[in-house]
Amino acid sequence: MGYFIFRAIFMMLCIAAGYGLSVQIGLEAFPPVTGAIIGFFTGVFIVALELGLSRAKTKALIAGIIGIVLGLIIANLIVHTFPFLYGTSVLVAIVRPVLAVLLCYLGIMVVVRRRDELSFSTPFLKWTEEEGKSHFKILDTSVIIDGRIADICESGFVEGILIIPRFVLAELQGIADSSDTLKRNRGRRGLDVLKKLQKSKQFKVVIQDVDFPELNTVDAKLLKLSKTLNAKIFTNDYNLNKVADLDNIKVLNMNELANALKPVVLPGEVMKVKVIKEGKEFNQGVAYLDDGTMIVIEEGKSRLGQTVEIVVTSVLQTSAGRMIFGRFRNEYR
Repeated sequence: MGYFIFRAIFMMLCIAAGYGLSVQIGLEAFPPVTGAIIGFFTGVFIVALELGLSRAKTKALIAGIIGIVLGLIIANLIVHTFPFLYGTSVLVAIVRPVLAVLLCYLGIMVVVRRRDELSFSTPFLKWTEEEGKSHFKILDTSVIIDGRIADICESGFVEGILIIPRFVLAELQGIADSSDTLKRNRGRRGLDVLKKLQKSKQFKVVIQDVDFPELNTVDAKLLKLSKTLNAKIFTNDYNLNKVADLDNIKVLNMNELANALKPVVLPGEVMKVKVIKEGKEFNQGVAYLDDGTMIVIEEGKSRLGQTVEIVVTSVLQTSAGRMIFGRFRNEYR
Protein backbone atom coordinates (compact mmCIF):
# COMPACT_ATOMS: atom_id res chain seq x y z
CA MET A 1 0.00 0.00 0.00
CA GLY A 2 2.87 2.35 0.83
CA TYR A 3 4.51 1.78 -2.56
CA PHE A 4 1.21 2.54 -4.31
CA ILE A 5 0.94 5.90 -2.51
CA PHE A 6 4.52 6.84 -3.39
CA ARG A 7 3.95 5.95 -7.04
CA ALA A 8 0.72 7.99 -7.13
CA ILE A 9 2.55 11.00 -5.67
CA PHE A 10 5.33 10.56 -8.23
CA MET A 11 2.78 10.46 -11.06
CA MET A 12 1.22 13.72 -9.87
CA LEU A 13 4.65 15.34 -9.69
CA CYS A 14 5.38 14.23 -13.27
CA ILE A 15 2.10 15.73 -14.48
CA ALA A 16 2.79 18.97 -12.60
CA ALA A 17 6.34 19.10 -13.98
CA GLY A 18 5.12 18.63 -17.54
CA TYR A 19 2.44 21.29 -17.08
CA GLY A 20 4.92 23.76 -15.53
CA LEU A 21 7.54 23.14 -18.23
CA SER A 22 5.03 23.87 -20.99
CA VAL A 23 3.97 27.09 -19.26
CA GLN A 24 7.60 28.17 -18.92
CA ILE A 25 8.39 27.48 -22.59
CA GLY A 26 5.28 29.33 -23.69
CA LEU A 27 5.02 27.87 -27.21
CA GLU A 28 1.61 27.70 -28.92
CA ALA A 29 2.48 24.26 -30.29
CA PHE A 30 3.20 23.04 -26.75
CA PRO A 31 0.17 24.04 -24.61
CA PRO A 32 0.03 23.18 -20.87
CA VAL A 33 -2.42 20.33 -21.44
CA THR A 34 0.01 18.65 -23.82
CA GLY A 35 2.79 19.09 -21.28
CA ALA A 36 0.67 17.47 -18.57
CA ILE A 37 -0.12 14.52 -20.86
CA ILE A 38 3.56 14.07 -21.72
CA GLY A 39 4.40 14.23 -18.01
CA PHE A 40 1.77 11.57 -17.28
CA PHE A 41 3.10 9.12 -19.87
CA THR A 42 6.68 9.82 -18.74
CA GLY A 43 5.66 8.91 -15.18
CA VAL A 44 3.94 5.73 -16.42
CA PHE A 45 7.09 4.74 -18.31
CA ILE A 46 9.35 5.31 -15.30
CA VAL A 47 7.04 3.38 -12.94
CA ALA A 48 6.82 0.49 -15.42
CA LEU A 49 10.61 0.52 -15.73
CA GLU A 50 10.95 0.46 -11.93
CA LEU A 51 8.57 -2.51 -11.64
CA GLY A 52 10.42 -4.37 -14.38
CA LEU A 53 13.81 -3.81 -12.74
CA SER A 54 12.50 -4.96 -9.36
CA ARG A 55 11.45 -8.30 -10.88
CA ALA A 56 14.47 -8.80 -13.11
CA LYS A 57 17.07 -11.40 -12.25
CA THR A 58 20.50 -10.11 -11.31
CA LYS A 59 22.25 -11.52 -14.37
CA ALA A 60 19.60 -10.11 -16.74
CA LEU A 61 19.82 -6.73 -15.02
CA ILE A 62 23.60 -6.62 -15.37
CA ALA A 63 23.29 -7.68 -19.01
CA GLY A 64 20.78 -4.86 -19.62
CA ILE A 65 23.13 -2.28 -18.09
CA ILE A 66 26.00 -3.54 -20.26
CA GLY A 67 23.73 -3.30 -23.31
CA ILE A 68 22.85 0.32 -22.51
CA VAL A 69 26.53 1.25 -22.08
CA LEU A 70 27.48 -0.43 -25.35
CA GLY A 71 24.60 1.29 -27.15
CA LEU A 72 25.64 4.72 -25.86
CA ILE A 73 29.26 4.13 -26.83
CA ILE A 74 28.32 3.08 -30.37
CA ALA A 75 25.93 6.04 -30.72
CA ASN A 76 28.67 8.42 -29.58
CA LEU A 77 31.13 6.91 -32.09
CA ILE A 78 28.62 7.33 -34.92
CA VAL A 79 27.95 10.98 -33.99
CA HIS A 80 31.69 11.74 -33.98
CA THR A 81 32.23 9.82 -37.23
CA PHE A 82 29.69 11.76 -39.34
CA PRO A 83 30.24 15.56 -39.30
CA PHE A 84 26.68 16.41 -40.40
CA LEU A 85 25.41 15.17 -37.00
CA TYR A 86 27.25 18.08 -35.31
CA GLY A 87 24.71 20.61 -36.57
CA THR A 88 22.12 22.46 -34.51
CA SER A 89 19.18 22.00 -36.83
CA VAL A 90 15.87 20.54 -35.67
CA LEU A 91 16.53 17.36 -37.70
CA VAL A 92 19.89 16.76 -36.01
CA ALA A 93 18.36 17.46 -32.58
CA ILE A 94 15.82 14.71 -33.28
CA VAL A 95 18.14 12.20 -34.98
CA ARG A 96 20.81 12.13 -32.24
CA PRO A 97 18.56 11.13 -29.29
CA VAL A 98 16.59 8.71 -31.50
CA LEU A 99 19.87 7.10 -32.59
CA ALA A 100 21.03 6.80 -28.97
CA VAL A 101 17.72 5.26 -27.83
CA LEU A 102 17.64 2.83 -30.78
CA LEU A 103 21.21 1.62 -30.21
CA CYS A 104 20.61 1.29 -26.46
CA TYR A 105 17.55 -0.85 -27.19
CA LEU A 106 19.47 -3.04 -29.62
CA GLY A 107 22.34 -3.34 -27.13
CA ILE A 108 19.95 -4.43 -24.37
CA MET A 109 18.22 -7.02 -26.55
CA VAL A 110 21.46 -8.53 -27.88
CA VAL A 111 23.26 -8.72 -24.52
CA VAL A 112 20.24 -9.94 -22.52
CA ARG A 113 19.51 -12.72 -25.02
CA ARG A 114 23.16 -13.80 -24.93
CA ARG A 115 23.61 -13.33 -21.18
CA ASP A 116 24.06 -17.05 -20.50
CA GLU A 117 27.20 -16.98 -22.65
CA LEU A 118 28.71 -14.19 -20.54
CA SER A 119 30.62 -14.41 -17.29
CA PHE A 120 30.26 -11.47 -14.91
CA SER A 121 32.64 -12.69 -12.23
CA THR A 122 36.35 -13.07 -11.69
CA PRO A 123 37.72 -16.60 -11.12
CA PHE A 124 37.70 -15.95 -7.36
CA LEU A 125 34.07 -14.79 -7.38
CA LYS A 126 33.11 -17.70 -9.61
CA TRP A 127 34.79 -20.12 -7.19
CA THR A 128 32.98 -18.47 -4.29
CA GLU A 129 29.69 -18.75 -6.16
CA GLU A 130 30.24 -22.45 -6.78
CA GLU A 131 31.14 -22.96 -3.14
CA GLY A 132 27.91 -21.21 -2.16
CA LYS A 133 25.90 -23.43 -4.46
CA SER A 134 27.31 -26.52 -2.77
CA HIS A 135 25.47 -25.40 0.40
CA PHE A 136 22.08 -25.51 -1.33
CA LYS A 137 19.74 -28.23 -0.04
CA ILE A 138 16.67 -29.08 -2.15
CA LEU A 139 13.81 -30.48 -0.08
CA ASP A 140 11.83 -33.39 -1.50
CA THR A 141 8.12 -33.83 -0.76
CA SER A 142 8.77 -36.95 1.32
CA VAL A 143 11.17 -35.21 3.70
CA ILE A 144 8.78 -32.27 4.15
CA ILE A 145 5.88 -34.58 5.02
CA ASP A 146 8.14 -36.55 7.38
CA GLY A 147 8.45 -33.46 9.58
CA ARG A 148 11.79 -34.26 11.24
CA ILE A 149 13.59 -31.82 8.95
CA ALA A 150 12.32 -28.87 11.00
CA ASP A 151 13.78 -30.22 14.25
CA ILE A 152 17.09 -31.13 12.58
CA CYS A 153 17.42 -27.65 11.09
CA GLU A 154 16.56 -26.01 14.41
CA SER A 155 19.30 -28.05 16.11
CA GLY A 156 21.90 -26.43 13.84
CA PHE A 157 23.10 -29.61 12.11
CA VAL A 158 21.97 -28.37 8.67
CA GLU A 159 23.78 -25.43 7.08
CA GLY A 160 23.23 -23.47 3.90
CA ILE A 161 20.06 -22.49 2.07
CA LEU A 162 16.99 -24.72 1.92
CA ILE A 163 15.41 -24.64 -1.54
CA ILE A 164 11.78 -25.64 -2.05
CA PRO A 165 10.90 -25.87 -5.76
CA ARG A 166 7.49 -24.67 -6.87
CA PHE A 167 6.69 -28.10 -8.35
CA VAL A 168 7.28 -29.70 -4.93
CA LEU A 169 4.85 -27.21 -3.41
CA ALA A 170 2.31 -28.13 -6.08
CA GLU A 171 2.70 -31.84 -5.29
CA LEU A 172 2.37 -31.12 -1.58
CA GLN A 173 -0.76 -29.06 -2.22
CA GLY A 174 -2.22 -31.95 -4.24
CA ILE A 175 -1.61 -34.33 -1.33
CA ALA A 176 -3.20 -31.86 1.12
CA ASP A 177 -6.29 -31.66 -1.12
CA SER A 178 -6.58 -35.44 -1.50
CA SER A 179 -9.88 -37.17 -0.78
CA ASP A 180 -8.00 -39.78 1.24
CA THR A 181 -7.97 -38.73 4.91
CA LEU A 182 -4.50 -40.09 5.63
CA LYS A 183 -2.93 -38.40 2.61
CA ARG A 184 -4.74 -35.16 3.36
CA ASN A 185 -3.44 -35.11 6.93
CA ARG A 186 0.10 -35.84 5.77
CA GLY A 187 -0.08 -33.06 3.20
CA ARG A 188 -1.33 -30.56 5.76
CA ARG A 189 1.41 -31.60 8.17
CA GLY A 190 3.92 -30.93 5.40
CA LEU A 191 2.50 -27.44 4.86
CA ASP A 192 2.75 -26.78 8.61
CA VAL A 193 6.39 -27.92 8.53
CA LEU A 194 7.14 -25.49 5.69
CA LYS A 195 5.52 -22.66 7.63
CA LYS A 196 7.67 -23.52 10.64
CA LEU A 197 10.81 -23.57 8.50
CA GLN A 198 10.03 -20.18 6.98
CA LYS A 199 9.51 -18.60 10.40
CA SER A 200 12.88 -19.79 11.69
CA LYS A 201 15.68 -17.19 11.82
CA GLN A 202 18.51 -19.74 12.00
CA PHE A 203 18.50 -20.57 8.29
CA LYS A 204 17.10 -19.30 5.00
CA VAL A 205 14.28 -20.92 3.04
CA VAL A 206 13.89 -20.03 -0.65
CA ILE A 207 10.86 -20.88 -2.80
CA GLN A 208 12.37 -21.53 -6.23
CA ASP A 209 10.09 -20.53 -9.12
CA VAL A 210 11.42 -23.04 -11.58
CA ASP A 211 9.93 -25.84 -13.62
CA PHE A 212 11.00 -28.21 -16.35
CA PRO A 213 7.91 -28.77 -18.53
CA GLU A 214 9.73 -31.32 -20.67
CA LEU A 215 10.00 -33.65 -17.64
CA ASN A 216 6.94 -35.53 -16.44
CA THR A 217 7.80 -36.57 -12.88
CA VAL A 218 8.74 -34.60 -9.78
CA ASP A 219 11.76 -36.87 -9.18
CA ALA A 220 13.14 -36.13 -12.65
CA LYS A 221 12.67 -32.39 -12.05
CA LEU A 222 14.45 -32.63 -8.70
CA LEU A 223 17.43 -34.34 -10.31
CA LYS A 224 17.53 -31.73 -13.08
CA LEU A 225 17.35 -28.83 -10.60
CA SER A 226 20.05 -30.42 -8.45
CA LYS A 227 22.40 -30.58 -11.43
CA THR A 228 21.58 -27.00 -12.41
CA LEU A 229 22.30 -25.59 -8.94
CA ASN A 230 24.98 -28.10 -7.96
CA ALA A 231 22.83 -28.74 -4.89
CA LYS A 232 22.16 -31.71 -2.63
CA ILE A 233 18.74 -33.36 -2.38
CA PHE A 234 17.18 -33.91 1.04
CA THR A 235 14.85 -36.91 0.75
CA ASN A 236 13.38 -40.02 2.34
CA ASP A 237 12.58 -41.62 -1.02
CA TYR A 238 14.60 -44.83 -1.40
CA ASN A 239 14.18 -45.02 -5.19
CA LEU A 240 15.10 -41.35 -5.69
CA ASN A 241 18.17 -41.94 -3.56
CA LYS A 242 19.31 -44.83 -5.77
CA VAL A 243 18.71 -42.95 -9.03
CA ALA A 244 20.56 -39.91 -7.71
CA ASP A 245 23.53 -42.09 -6.73
CA LEU A 246 23.66 -43.50 -10.26
CA ASP A 247 23.63 -39.92 -11.59
CA ASN A 248 26.42 -38.82 -9.20
CA ILE A 249 24.09 -36.43 -7.37
CA LYS A 250 24.66 -35.95 -3.66
CA VAL A 251 21.73 -37.01 -1.49
CA LEU A 252 21.02 -36.48 2.19
CA ASN A 253 18.74 -39.32 3.28
CA MET A 254 16.79 -38.65 6.47
CA ASN A 255 16.38 -42.35 7.24
CA GLU A 256 20.12 -42.96 6.94
CA LEU A 257 20.72 -40.04 9.30
CA ALA A 258 18.22 -41.47 11.79
CA ASN A 259 19.85 -44.90 11.59
CA ALA A 260 23.27 -43.39 12.18
CA LEU A 261 22.00 -41.68 15.34
CA LYS A 262 20.51 -44.83 16.82
CA PRO A 263 22.46 -46.33 19.71
CA VAL A 264 24.61 -49.34 18.86
CA VAL A 265 23.19 -52.66 20.03
CA LEU A 266 25.47 -55.67 20.28
CA PRO A 267 24.61 -59.37 20.53
CA GLY A 268 24.43 -60.47 24.15
CA GLU A 269 22.98 -57.21 25.49
CA VAL A 270 19.88 -57.41 27.69
CA MET A 271 16.86 -55.24 26.86
CA LYS A 272 13.45 -54.75 28.45
CA VAL A 273 10.68 -54.38 25.85
CA LYS A 274 6.93 -54.83 25.47
CA VAL A 275 5.64 -57.42 23.00
CA ILE A 276 3.20 -55.54 20.76
CA LYS A 277 2.07 -57.97 18.08
CA GLU A 278 2.70 -61.29 16.35
CA GLY A 279 5.60 -61.73 13.95
CA LYS A 280 5.47 -63.01 10.39
CA GLU A 281 7.11 -66.32 11.22
CA PHE A 282 5.68 -69.05 13.47
CA ASN A 283 5.37 -68.12 17.15
CA GLN A 284 7.32 -64.87 16.82
CA GLY A 285 6.54 -61.69 18.71
CA VAL A 286 7.36 -58.11 17.72
CA ALA A 287 8.38 -55.18 19.91
CA TYR A 288 9.67 -51.70 19.13
CA LEU A 289 12.24 -49.36 20.62
CA ASP A 290 11.43 -45.70 21.21
CA ASP A 291 13.11 -44.76 17.93
CA GLY A 292 10.93 -47.21 15.98
CA THR A 293 13.47 -50.01 15.60
CA MET A 294 11.72 -53.37 15.22
CA ILE A 295 12.64 -56.21 17.58
CA VAL A 296 11.72 -59.75 16.54
CA ILE A 297 11.45 -62.08 19.56
CA GLU A 298 11.58 -65.83 19.20
CA GLU A 299 8.69 -67.62 20.94
CA GLY A 300 7.28 -64.16 21.73
CA LYS A 301 3.73 -64.79 20.53
CA SER A 302 2.72 -66.27 23.87
CA ARG A 303 3.71 -63.07 25.73
CA LEU A 304 1.67 -60.51 23.76
CA GLY A 305 1.02 -57.35 25.76
CA GLN A 306 3.67 -58.18 28.38
CA THR A 307 6.94 -56.41 29.18
CA VAL A 308 9.77 -58.93 29.06
CA GLU A 309 13.54 -59.07 29.23
CA ILE A 310 15.28 -60.34 26.13
CA VAL A 311 18.86 -60.94 25.06
CA VAL A 312 19.92 -59.68 21.63
CA THR A 313 21.02 -62.56 19.42
CA SER A 314 21.73 -60.64 16.17
CA VAL A 315 21.29 -57.25 14.48
CA LEU A 316 20.41 -56.80 10.83
CA GLN A 317 21.28 -53.41 9.29
CA THR A 318 19.85 -52.48 5.89
CA SER A 319 19.41 -49.22 3.95
CA ALA A 320 15.72 -49.34 4.85
CA GLY A 321 16.43 -49.56 8.59
CA ARG A 322 17.60 -51.84 11.35
CA MET A 323 16.10 -54.99 12.83
CA ILE A 324 17.04 -56.60 16.13
CA PHE A 325 16.52 -60.29 16.83
CA GLY A 326 16.36 -61.69 20.35
CA ARG A 327 14.94 -64.30 22.66
CA PHE A 328 13.80 -64.40 26.28
CA ARG A 329 16.62 -63.96 28.73
CA ASN A 330 15.95 -67.15 30.67
CA GLU A 331 16.06 -69.14 27.40
CA TYR A 332 19.30 -67.60 26.14
CA ARG A 333 22.28 -69.98 26.03
